[in-house]
Amino acid sequence: MKKVKKIYVSYDELYKAYLDCRKRKRNTRNEIIFEIDENVNLLKLWYEINTFTYLVGNSICFIVKKPVCREIFAADFRDRILHHLFMNRIIKYVEKEFIDDAYSCRVGKGTQYGVKRLYENVKECSDSFTKDCYILKCDLKSFFMNINKDILFDKLYKFLIENCKYSGDELIFMTFLLRSILYDEPEKKCIIKGSISDWNLLPKEKSLFYSRKNKGLPIGNLTSQIFANLYLSYFDHFIVEELGFKYYGRYVDDFYIIHENKNVLLKSIKSIREKLLESEVTLHPKKLYLQHYKHGVSFLGHVIKPNRIYIGNRTKGNFYDMTKKYYNMFENNTITRIELNNFVSSVNSYLGFMKNYNTYNIRKKMLLKNKYMWPFYEFGYTNIYFDKISIKKKKIIYNINHENYNKKCGV
Repeated sequence: MKKVKKIYVSYDELYKAYLDCRKRKRNTRNEIIFEIDENVNLLKLWYEINTFTYLVGNSICFIVKKPVCREIFAADFRDRILHHLFMNRIIKYVEKEFIDDAYSCRVGKGTQYGVKRLYENVKECSDSFTKDCYILKCDLKSFFMNINKDILFDKLYKFLIENCKYSGDELIFMTFLLRSILYDEPEKKCIIKGSISDWNLLPKEKSLFYSRKNKGLPIGNLTSQIFANLYLSYFDHFIVEELGFKYYGRYVDDFYIIHENKNVLLKSIKSIREKLLESEVTLHPKKLYLQHYKHGVSFLGHVIKPNRIYIGNRTKGNFYDMTKKYYNMFENNTITRIELNNFVSSVNSYLGFMKNYNTYNIRKKMLLKNKYMWPFYEFGYTNIYFDKISIKKKKIIYNINHENYNKKCGV
């Protein structure tokens, strides 16, 4: 075994990255396998990193169909540790680079924050919905698959020097980690999960398998989300500082600009296109929206209108699909205690999300008029606000899927 000449990462730092990584992956197969020989695996990873012999492992690739069809590459657990290690070193500098209205993959931000910011910006620009203002909303075409790795590497390398102040051997080491993460080609060595036919649902321009050389980032990695934000950070500053728009926000590849003059927004489209071309990114020609705020605007699965915010039809459709999945279990009396608890958790997750917006009537309809919910009320009930369902404490469930199906299972 090659001797470690210089320690760039301490074992304690690597262990912290490991703990960060496993927070939401504790019960996954790869995490369990890694944890069985935790110390041995961490020491091996520590050695490989410090001797520059680390090689990226195989990802698992699969298609998710909701909320939209996407290709996901799930990195091997040990590679995820490296992602956390890299991000832990630069995240405090990364946050300083972003404008406040870049919402994705940031602590304290996210979709709900982005939706509320859009609502607040419309309200302020329209002087509490009393004056005219217009919303320009755009989407970037196949954004992740069109990210140029060479352009991104140059941006990140410059960022490591100017913002993070890395130099000398430390810069060489961080560059090694960056190259290992960024220039990995998971599509060439991945393990396919599911059926090959799943890819028939996905347009080729949204798949890494059809991306051009040194183009595209795998959706699913922590680093991909942050790198994508940094890739477009210059564009955020351009909109706010050079074009001078006060009301602007972006979530990954979806952004909006609000202004009281419709013509100003129309004239800005050309400048926006030209600026994006610097990073080889283009506006989606079929997803450009420019309307008066009174007509409402769809953003991040919500519809924003004067004095109210609604959830989008996609969220409602996903809720009905979820309850339909459990309907047959209820009807055939094959529902198990575990499945019933999962059903309640899923429904309450949707309700908890929806109660943040003007959805009382929608929640009431989804719980009372949705026939797929009716069998549940033999076992449980909803509160008067229609924002939570619960299981009856004394209800007895017969688990006919179990060997001892006649045994009573108290819930």
